[in-house]
Amino acid sequence: MAETKTADEPGLLRTVLVNGVLAAAVTGRAEPAPLDRPWPAPLRWTGRIGLDRFPYGIVVNLFWVAVTIGMIAATRSLLDTESAERGRHPGDEALLLISIAACAPLALRDRHPLGAWRLSFAAMAIIGVSDWLTVPYVPAGAFAMVMCLFTVAVRCPGNVTLGAGIMTAAGAWIKDPETGAGASVLVLLPLAVGYAVRVRQTSRRELAEQERRHADAEAVLTERQRIARELHDVVAHHMSMIAIQAEAAPYKAEVPDVTRRDLAEIRSTALDALTELRRILGVLRSEDGSDTAPQPGLERLDDLVAGARGAGLDVTARLSGDLAGLPPGVGLTAYRILQEALSNAMRHAPGSRVDVEASREDGVLSIGVVNGPPGDGRSPVFATGGGHGLVGMRERAAMLGGWLTAEPTSEGGFAVTATLPEKAPEKARDAT
Repeated sequence: MAETKTADEPGLLRTVLVNGVLAAAVTGRAEPAPLDRPWPAPLRWTGRIGLDRFPYGIVVNLFWVAVTIGMIAATRSLLDTESAERGRHPGDEALLLISIAACAPLALRDRHPLGAWRLSFAAMAIIGVSDWLTVPYVPAGAFAMVMCLFTVAVRCPGNVTLGAGIMTAAGAWIKDPETGAGASVLVLLPLAVGYAVRVRQTSRRELAEQERRHADAEAVLTERQRIARELHDVVAHHMSMIAIQAEAAPYKAEVPDVTRRDLAEIRSTALDALTELRRILGVLRSEDGSDTAPQPGLERLDDLVAGARGAGLDVTARLSGDLAGLPPGVGLTAYRILQEALSNAMRHAPGSRVDVEASREDGVLSIGVVNGPPGDGRSPVFATGGGHGLVGMRERAAMLGGWLTAEPTSEGGFAVTATLPEKAPEKARDAT
């Protein structure tokens, strides 16, 4: 098997190189550069002269067009002087055409970097000035090539950049082997700098995208919390009034026993509705409440334990009682508490032994997660006071009229225990 892998590596390398050269020469595309992109921070001073009123892309293109025109004129003058001194003047039209072919890619570089590099490569390969100058290349053309390579590295994928670099270096060695080494270094420099700029820009874009997604998530959560408060203030108030009036009605006047039982049923139903409303509002207030998939319960405890074991914890689960058919709110709360407790164990005590317990008896669900110290012997560090996870777990338990404790153990571990009644106590329901 090792021999097969070794034999395949040269073929893979050839494929990568061939694909890169093909992409650079024919099929590759560059990322667009919009004309209305913002001004970079180092050039913000241009606002003092009113230049920032124009789109940065347009100003950049006009600047390089002006530079190109100046370089064409300078190259035309240089070639005219040098060729005349050597008595090999090819004519004004030929010199102007050579100057334009060597320098024009510089004006196209911003909008069409890959096309500009292809034109520059063709011009440098065709134009020969060794009979007129002491160097084999038009100086302005070499500068245009370097700038095109830099822009290709910034705006093109890695395979295109690699192909452009290979073609340029190979062309330099073929055209003039004596200067091939120096030309290769000159090719490598703009490619390396351009690639570094591309990596930095990509990292900034990814960071900006993450910040935007975070801001959007915060806005959604804030709006959901506002809706939850309004639902609680309006709906819960009216449901409480229904319960109170149904309880007080028999004391205001004599009513038949049937009516009394009906009023008691109305009161009980209203209180149950208040309990479920509190559970729903708790989910709505939480970040996980945005999920549209069915909410998990203890029927997914095996998946939760399996995930913790996959993360390196030694988890033992002990279940007792009939855990099926729990009220949805109780099952969801139990699942989230166990999930947060196991996540804390993964973060603060990696590799430790964890005991998970869940039991149901007399309408009360009891759960617990107890873990030892980290498996690597380090002392665990637990956020017992200010962590949002523990606060959230306590709020979920209190929402159901239950309680939760989270504290270190004498063995150096940590224990989370919670008791969740399936039916909220009378006082808790009336407080809603």
